[in-house]
Amino acid sequence: MSAALRDQTPAAAEAPVLQARDLTRHYAVKRGLFKEPASVKALDGVSFDLQAGRTLAVVGESGCGKSTLARLVTMIETPTAGQLVLSGQDVTNISGGALKAVRKNVQIVFQDPYASLNPRKRVGAILEEALKINTDMSAAERRAAAEAMMAKVGLRPEFYNRYPHMFSGGQRQRIAIARALMLRPKVVVADEPVSALDLSVQAQVLNLLMDLQQEFKLAYLFVSHNLSVVRHIADEVLVMYLGRPAEHGPKEAIFSHPRHPYTKALLSATPQVNPALRAERIPLKGELPSPLNPPSGCAFHKRCPYATERCSQERPALRPVDGRQVACHYAESIG
Repeated sequence: MSAALRDQTPAAAEAPVLQARDLTRHYAVKRGLFKEPASVKALDGVSFDLQAGRTLAVVGESGCGKSTLARLVTMIETPTAGQLVLSGQDVTNISGGALKAVRKNVQIVFQDPYASLNPRKRVGAILEEALKINTDMSAAERRAAAEAMMAKVGLRPEFYNRYPHMFSGGQRQRIAIARALMLRPKVVVADEPVSALDLSVQAQVLNLLMDLQQEFKLAYLFVSHNLSVVRHIADEVLVMYLGRPAEHGPKEAIFSHPRHPYTKALLSATPQVNPALRAERIPLKGELPSPLNPPSGCAFHKRCPYATERCSQERPALRPVDGRQVACHYAESIG
């Protein structure tokens, strides 16, 4: 399915399949024998709604909180504060059998297709494992379901008895995608799913993800640092900086007219084949601050070309500006 056709699809009117409200995750870090532990604010207040059949892309530099958000959404970790609602059910602090029952509705596709598959298991066993643990299906039914899913992701039936080392990176990622869909989840977290693949294969895998989304009405939380990939697959974009949202809104609004200086800098660094689409490069001063000791006020002010004294003292709230949410005091005059 082409991106142009996808952009014509109307937004889903039903209730969100996934809701996050002020999700926060802090980690205690020891600083020595006689010092008080420090707190790393890996995620510090992230909210969003995600509808079935839609894709929310989460972007930002390394250390901005993308992977922490992915772990909270997949319920691998519990948030320090905030709320996570899946299909109307609060799953923030559930455990035991209740956790097992809802966790199958959220699956993940990992970044590295070479490390995410058990090298000692055949493809058929890898795909059937989730069914064996979570369902009462017979061996014949599990095999039929695995072979049907293999066909949907473009894998031939004879691959069923082969081992992961016998496949290319793109084929392994197709196996990983098939494994994630075996329990027919409602939400799929894709954590940099094409970054380890050759450029010639990336578009194939992205188009496969989009076709599967349309067929199964999947909601994607797509974690990436590649804005070219995000532009191809996303419906909405959440730009993160040092654990907090910087800008959040529809893809076209953010790509065509970014309102946060950090978003502008990220987009200016994205390679463009068409010279008419290339923006003047906006270099960022300094490095990403440490989450152990974040700056006062706006976390981005030490690197921002528009910063004023107000930015160093007052942290901007996420507020509506020009059809999206922006955490910047001067969003109206930027862009």
